[in-house]
Order: sequence, then structure tokens, then C-alpha cells
Amino acid sequence: MNARLPASAVPLEPQTLQRQVDAAWQSSIVPELQRYIAVPAKSPMFDPDWAAHGLLERVLQNAADWVRAQQVPGLQLEIVRLNDAQGRPRTPVLFFELPASEGKDGTPAPASGQTVLMYGHLDKQPEFNGWRSDLGPWTPVIDDGKLYGRGGADDGYAIYAAITAIQALKAQGVAHPRIVGLIETCEESGSADLLPYIDALKPRLGDVGLVICLDSGAGNYDQLWLTTSLRGMASGVLKVEILTEGIHSGDASGLVPSSFRIMRQVLDRLEDSGSGRLLPASFHCEVPADRLAQAQATAAILGDELFKRFPWAHHDCGGATVSALPTTTDPVEALLARTWRPTLSVTGADGFPDIANAGNVLRPYTAFKLSLRLPPLVDAATAVQQPKTLLEDNAPYQAKVTFDGLGSATGWNAPSTAPWFESALQAASQAHYGAACATIGQGGTIPLMNMLSQGFPSAQMMVCGVLGPRSNAHGPNEFLHLDYARRLTASVAQVIARMP
Repeated sequence: MNARLPASAVPLEPQTLQRQVDAAWQSSIVPELQRYIAVPAKSPMFDPDWAAHGLLERVLQNAADWVRAQQVPGLQLEIVRLNDAQGRPRTPVLFFELPASEGKDGTPAPASGQTVLMYGHLDKQPEFNGWRSDLGPWTPVIDDGKLYGRGGADDGYAIYAAITAIQALKAQGVAHPRIVGLIETCEESGSADLLPYIDALKPRLGDVGLVICLDSGAGNYDQLWLTTSLRGMASGVLKVEILTEGIHSGDASGLVPSSFRIMRQVLDRLEDSGSGRLLPASFHCEVPADRLAQAQATAAILGDELFKRFPWAHHDCGGATVSALPTTTDPVEALLARTWRPTLSVTGADGFPDIANAGNVLRPYTAFKLSLRLPPLVDAATAVQQPKTLLEDNAPYQAKVTFDGLGSATGWNAPSTAPWFESALQAASQAHYGAACATIGQGGTIPLMNMLSQGFPSAQMMVCGVLGPRSNAHGPNEFLHLDYARRLTASVAQVIARMP
């Protein structure tokens, strides 16, 4: 009599659920996100004095105040703070927990007794340039159903969507499992502070059976997307020094080698500049057969939108307008190139004066910030050791070449999808989008996912998010697609209700 109802009998009405979620977004979440966007709460890598500035603290407190104001029955919330070995404060985290509950009709809580872990982050990338004249990183603007501004989509909405999903379940009186939430403030710096918090909170996490990570992306805005892999990353600063001070370029060039030319030679050891292929074999791995099959299925859905989604430069060529080209126009190869192949990007430079002040001077040094994206199955800690020797040894002209690593994080490959989870995803996508749930690998990195997969190897992973075409996280004109976010919030609630 008290046995749990089968999943198909869970008393949840999707249309009512969506209306409840939509109302919460309109009346409460959007205003809070506008307030959040206005705070330049940059991640510690981009704001070393974050503690003194207090901006991360402000957005965390604002989020905590909002959660408390929702008065979710049974939910306990706290801000957890730890110090490092030197007594310096680590970036704080928001932690909440909610006990399992039976339904209002007497349906018991899930029999497994397992916990749902919900994750997001509140720290942001820096401003970047190139924003539209009517937009800005810290100026929230709603235009054509999109909320523009830094951090709204990556990943400020997550805590608000998580609590709203829980509220919707409570409003319908649906039985639900135990739920905990972990919202960090260091993700954009590689989650450098997260592992100590995971260790400290592990006894309170419980037996995690489902992880919901709202920090990923979508292939389009027409259906629910499940992320099945994430690339790892490693970053560092490569510096080439040839002089102790700048000198007249006319007097010295031709005899003193250019630090920029030496930089090009050194980078040629790491990357084939013609193809973009990284040369060390240790940076590569075989694409698993199931991920290749998923890439083929996803390519059939998205087609050439896989590369058309990016803001390619256009220019006049002999009277004809031409567009810059991607590395491949084959949809399957396009997917694999950005999800399962290693890449090198130069994301910053030093040693250069701005053009307006660039005189005829041979510069003493050139420095690049390098960002390496690594396939999901490559161990980042091992891989990052190789570039230092490769780049520094036997430098051309005996120049002083140094590579200082800034951090690394191993990628992630999702576990097999359990039948109940697959069924729940498909039902939620059909109910709230009118289309099947699709899968996609992502080229970005979420350090927590590898940690959680190691700690909870049997847990199902609902890694999803709102970063669809042109949403442009980290770049100019970042936006949150509001309709997609509302539907995703309702989908999350529905999947939680189906957990056995």
C-alpha cells in the first residue's frame, strides 16, 4: 500500500509545472539576475584582491538572501567558508540541503534513499571588449527575449533555477528525493578552491545518485540537450626574452632577433600552425565509439549551424563579400574538433605597447597566455608537464624562454545512461520543448564533473545549460535565452520527480 508508484504514475502535471516556473522567472528570477549582472564579481584569477573588493561576497549574499526569502519548507541554507594552509580565505560556497519528502497523496519518497546534487557558480569572466553600443558587461538589458550581461547565462541563473525547480515540485505536492546544492565562486579560475569544500562537505552530501549541473550548453534552443563530455584544460604564460630593454629597431633589427619571431619558432614545437593540430601525441586520445555515434546523430540535427553559429568576420574581396571560414565544414568533424581534439589558443599578450604608442622600438620580450583544451580522456596534470620542457629547452639564439603553468583541470566523459534517466530526459524534453532530448559534447571545462565522477561513479549526470548558439559566454554580448531557461528549469524539476 505504501510502495512507491511507478514512474509513469508520478502525480506531476507538466503544463501546471511550466506555468509555475514561468511565473517565478517573470516575477522574481529576472529581477534578481539583473541585479546580479550589475555586480562585476570577477573570478579570483581576474581579481586577485577579490576578498578586499567584496564583490563575490555580495553576489553570494544576494543569492542567499533570495533563497531564504522563498521559504522553501524544510530547506536549510548556509554559506561555508574555509581557509587555506596559510590561513588565507578561500572563495566561499553556498550550500543547501532539503530532506526527501513523500507526496501529498501519500506517495513515498524514492526508495533508493539517494541524493540529488545541484551545482552552479556565481563568479564571472572579465569584461572583454566588443560589446554592442547599447550593451555592456555590467549593464543588464532585455532585448528580444534575451537577458544580456556578463554572467547571467554563465552561470548566475543556476541557483535561482535550482530553487525554483524545487519550489515547483513542492507546489504540486510531488514526492522527491533528498536534494543538496553546491554553488561555488571560483569556477572561472579552474575551481581551485572547490576540492577542499568537497572534502569538508562530503559527509553531508550523502549517497549521490543524480548530479544536476546547470553550467553547460545547448546545440539549439528547440529541445533539451544533455552534455555527454567536456574537454579538460591547462593554461600558462609563455615568455620569450631577448633583451633587457627596448632598443631602436632601425639600429638593431637584423642583428638582434625579434622576440616575436622566436615566439613563433617555439610555438611551432607545440602546434602545426598550418593545420592547428597539436603535435605531442600525449595530448590526443581515441574517440570512444559511443561518442562518435552521438556526434553523428547530433550532426544530423544541427548540420551547418554548428559553424554558422559563430560571428565570422566579413570583408570585401575584389568587389565580392566573403566570410572567414572554419577549419572544416563537415558537421561530424566540426563537432569532434571542438569536443574531442586538443587545441591551443593565445588568449592574452604582454610586452606590446598599444598601437597608438608603438614607436620604432625592438621590444625586449613577448609573452603570451596560452590556453590548451584537452580531450576528455587525457589527464591534464600529466599533459601540462610536457609543454614546459618542450617549450623551454634549447631555445633559439639562447633566448630566455619560460613557461609558467597557471592551472589545469581534467576533462570528463559521462557514464552510461540508466534506463530511468533516459526515459525521464525524453519525457521532460517532449513535455516542455515538444522535441526529443539530444546529446552533445562540449569544448569547455567544468572541473567539478571529473571530481564528482570519481567520488560517485554510479551517479547519473544531468549536465545541461543555456549556452546555446551565439550566447557567447566569456565574450561580448553574452546573453541568457529566457524562454529556453524557463523550459530547462521545468525539465529539471520533472527529471528530479522521476528519480527512483
